Amino acid sequence: MSQNFSTGVAPRAQKARPARELDGPACVQMPCKYGFLCMSIELRTVNVLARPQPDAYSLAVRIASQPLRGETMSYSEKVIAELKERYSDQPEFIQAAEEVLTTLQPALDAHPEFEKAALLERLVEPERIVIFRVPWVDDAGKVQVNRGYRVQFNSAIGPYKGGLRLHPSVNLGILKFLGFEQIFKNSLTTLPMGGGKGGSDFDPKGKSDAEVMRFCQSFMIELVKHIGPDTDVPAGDIGTGAREIGYLFGQYKRLTNSWSSVLTGKGLSYGGSLARTEATGYGAVYFLLNMLKQRGESIEGKVVAVSGSGNVAQYAIQKAEQLGAKVVTASDSNGYVYDPEGIDFDTLVDIKQGRRGRISEYVAARPGATYHEGERPWGENCDIAMPCATQNELELADAQRLVANGCGYVVEGANMPTTLEATQYLKENGVFFAPGKAANAGGVATSGLEMSQNHEHLSWAFDEVDEKLHGIMDSIYAAAYDAAKEYGHEGDLVFGANIAGFLKVADAMMAQGVC
Repeated sequence: MSQNFSTGVAPRAQKARPARELDGPACVQMPCKYGFLCMSIELRTVNVLARPQPDAYSLAVRIASQPLRGETMSYSEKVIAELKERYSDQPEFIQAAEEVLTTLQPALDAHPEFEKAALLERLVEPERIVIFRVPWVDDAGKVQVNRGYRVQFNSAIGPYKGGLRLHPSVNLGILKFLGFEQIFKNSLTTLPMGGGKGGSDFDPKGKSDAEVMRFCQSFMIELVKHIGPDTDVPAGDIGTGAREIGYLFGQYKRLTNSWSSVLTGKGLSYGGSLARTEATGYGAVYFLLNMLKQRGESIEGKVVAVSGSGNVAQYAIQKAEQLGAKVVTASDSNGYVYDPEGIDFDTLVDIKQGRRGRISEYVAARPGATYHEGERPWGENCDIAMPCATQNELELADAQRLVANGCGYVVEGANMPTTLEATQYLKENGVFFAPGKAANAGGVATSGLEMSQNHEHLSWAFDEVDEKLHGIMDSIYAAAYDAAKEYGHEGDLVFGANIAGFLKVADAMMAQGVC
């Protein structure tokens, strides 16, 4: 009998009868940040035909949410169990929430007032979710309809801040995952920014400039009602680059008859910040420098495997190579290239920015490089891995290959690109791991600097912005490392980043009362 979850024993074979019962002792395995939690419990008799039957995952969640005999669940465990039952159709969000909440219990034990104020229950629910239709006309004159979203997750420490993702995979669960992560990432920057995220299932790939413009203008007609420089400041993300930000900003200005810092990632000619394009990739490398220093090592001569070939990957490659590393891989959704001489930055930029081409085109310009269709770069020998593409791209099998090949550092340039199981395996095997909420915070940090420049009607020099970015990344590393050490997990940057980011938000929420 096939099952989608393991109870350790198969259901007993039974003759046909009006109601099917599940009872007796069982061991339920539920995934958690530290592997699988195996719980021996007594299943209650359930009449599953008397009401709509849950799917296997939902049933497993209900079973696993029951406390162990003689024990009670911790505050964080209770909230996780409630989330799994309520949002079983949003696995990305559950993953993000579980990754954070499982590390917070030491801080929750030190602050029992948080549970009394139902702080976690409020933290995991967005303050507001806006969903709307986006009708637009394609070049053939046909009306197309996409779905738009804005998840305004938490504004305790500042206006909502987070990107707009344009990709066919976009759904509410993914945007809630990204918005939840954004809360703690923004908190770590020390800048006054809350957490949010938005986007649409529109795919800009293969669309003409005119089609992208019409979509963006239609999208902004609804979004304009919910954003503002002191309310919600969106930015770019996957599928939303300089072109899309320009169209969105132009429509916002037209609709409001005002010029304001309502969007970041703008072009330099109309309020953008120098170094913003480079910031996420550069910031990830600056964070890496702190990790190497902690172990008494240097980046010079290190071999680096990077996934992705978009904005983050491009500038992580550039900065790493400027500092003496050799980056040997880059990828897109179709496969990856391996260049034993090191990825040529100018060639990569020409393909991805100039021609909007595929990574497979790289080998035509670099005969010594090889292209690997349908594969990921994690099987290549490297000292450092930097996943910079998308969520859950580095799985357990990939982590095992990295460890086997002697990789000592993994730095997340994308948002949660490493699965929970892979993260745990890497840490258990001595790999120094940097979570995305800390390592890729450079982008939103520089967005905050762009907001400051817009408010002051100033434009800072590239080197000034870059210096501020480097300082912010150093501060984020110190905050994460120190928090991990204070709460008994020295060297665990996942633990430290979650605790450090959470406490600032928690203090603000407590000060503002129940709201």
